[in-house]
Amino acid sequence: MDEKILGYKCKTYSMPVKRYCQTMDLKNDPELIAKYKEAHDRLHAWPEILAGIREVGILEMELYILDNRLFMIVETPLDFDWDSAMARLATLPRQAEWEDYVAMFQACKPGSTSDEKWRMMDRMFYLYDHE
Repeated sequence: MDEKILGYKCKTYSMPVKRYCQTMDLKNDPELIAKYKEAHDRLHAWPEILAGIREVGILEMELYILDNRLFMIVETPLDFDWDSAMARLATLPRQAEWEDYVAMFQACKPGSTSDEKWRMMDRMFYLYDHE
């Protein structure tokens, strides 16, 4: 059965974490979307990009897709500083090259950094604690 029906297993950590949620649109072209998905699969993801994501302190990063809309979940330690981490990530090996490469699939301005492409989302609901 399909994972989207069974559910996606989540990592557990030995510390409290926080989550960032972002969205971005891809160009609405099925061939480009297929190539974008391939660029992110286990066989084609650039090792330097994965290493850089971990190096700045990100514990988990997940991408979900519906049509040409992307949704990203990023989990980090509580003391993680998003702005400084993204500034550092942009300077790490092959990061600028990666951003230029994936920009051909994304509905964004050429030359944009990852932090400029993705839009942070507001949380509007969660299962509230009883008081």
